[in-house]
Amino acid sequence: MRLFRALGIGGWTSLAMVAGAASAADTRVPVTLALTSAAPGIHVHAGRHEEPDAHNLGDVANIGFVVGTRCVAVIDTGASLAVGQALREAVRAHTPLPVCHVINTHMHPDHVMGNAAFEADRPQFIGHARLPAALAVRARNYTQAMLRDIGSGAAGSRVIAPTVTVDPGQPLTLDLGGRTLTLQAWPVAHTDTDLTVRDDASGTLFTGDLLFLEHMPVIDGRLNGWLALLAQWQAGPAPARVVPGHGTVDAPWADSLARQQQYLEAVRTVVREALARHQTLSQMLASPAAAPPPGWRLPEAFHQRNLTAAFAELEWE
Repeated sequence: MRLFRALGIGGWTSLAMVAGAASAADTRVPVTLALTSAAPGIHVHAGRHEEPDAHNLGDVANIGFVVGTRCVAVIDTGASLAVGQALREAVRAHTPLPVCHVINTHMHPDHVMGNAAFEADRPQFIGHARLPAALAVRARNYTQAMLRDIGSGAAGSRVIAPTVTVDPGQPLTLDLGGRTLTLQAWPVAHTDTDLTVRDDASGTLFTGDLLFLEHMPVIDGRLNGWLALLAQWQAGPAPARVVPGHGTVDAPWADSLARQQQYLEAVRTVVREALARHQTLSQMLASPAAAPPPGWRLPEAFHQRNLTAAFAELEWE
């Protein structure tokens, strides 16, 4: 994905929601969000497996919202103001209740750059305890990269830091009226700002990018930490349904964890074997062992980047 390279970093129903964003010609370019209902009151849009560009306007990550009897919680907002506006229109089409919380599952721009669409609702913006600092460092680059990759369709997109934060080991419970959400911050894994959201009534777990399906996983935190977390999840109870950060919603939990674990372990094996042979990073990346495994989307954007991140981590083991 150009952006990340530049920054270094039961049943279902559907509904199409449309909002607009300015194009280079100052016309209205629609963002269409196909929504699925994962459980009563839980609505999810699955993003495309693409790089953010002027065509998709940054609609490349899974985003959604949960409706209580008192208010609404939005979970991730997309990579641009246009996507965030489309999500807000979807909320308004479902309920007149106010948006009381906007939750960001981690720092990456495809999950946070639509936050400004909800600013007028005056919600609590919520994220991991490390998220404010992470966004402060990256805000300018995120905005510039979005304008470059999406063009004028990214106009108005900007970083909004959380006003409420969650520390690892200290879950936060949100009461939406008639249902509660449990927010859990995690040690360094996919990033150092990973947060999950569990709807306690339905057992639906929003994993953010701690779980990828179809889309190749992206290492921007700590490979060993991520594998340790996957092992912890595999040993624990399965959620009733899962919403990953990218990929098919409500896929089988155990199989999804196992497939991602297999990929991350393969990355670790390639890097450890290269280090054992005293290869440099360039030598490792040029070797046949560095070829991406089949079955993942966007390997050209992420696989060598993952190997590079793992090399920097594991050379100090």
